[in-house]
Amino acid sequence: MIQLSELDQTWKGKNFLFRYTTSCHYKVDISNNPGEIKIHLKREAFPEPITKNFESSLYSDWLIKPQVFGAFEDGELFGFIELSLEDWNHRLRIANIWVDAAHRYQGIGKQLIAKAIETAKAGGQRALVLETQSCNDPAIHFYQSCGFELIGLDTTHYQNDDIQRGEVRLEFGMIV
Repeated sequence: MIQLSELDQTWKGKNFLFRYTTSCHYKVDISNNPGEIKIHLKREAFPEPITKNFESSLYSDWLIKPQVFGAFEDGELFGFIELSLEDWNHRLRIANIWVDAAHRYQGIGKQLIAKAIETAKAGGQRALVLETQSCNDPAIHFYQSCGFELIGLDTTHYQNDDIQRGEVRLEFGMIV
């Protein structure tokens, strides 16, 4: 049985490897015409699947009043969700969500998202938001299945050629 519990500051600085494999991305096209800007996102297959990975650590200094909830079974951590206040606009941001690869597709991610929604409501935040890459098709599908909707994008967040590389920052959110 998976148990959720809050992780304390002793976890600060603990690094985790985030890895995903994707076969599709959302191609971003933007056209600017006088009086009109059109943004079009279309799901397209990559020529072959790609694997992306990056490291992140818990309780980074840039987070505002972070909270981290871990998913444990028999004392072993199988996943976590890291939350940060956006106190100026009354939103709660999911800074990180991670589920061990061997434990994915078992409902742990949905339990962690439910905990984030509960935390946002209890804290009086008006919305829950997060960011992912336009090439992280598994995450986009997961977030949409949890009720998140696209609320924006940033075409130069990672590098200056994000659109060309097929890796645009997508913002998802939900009103809580």
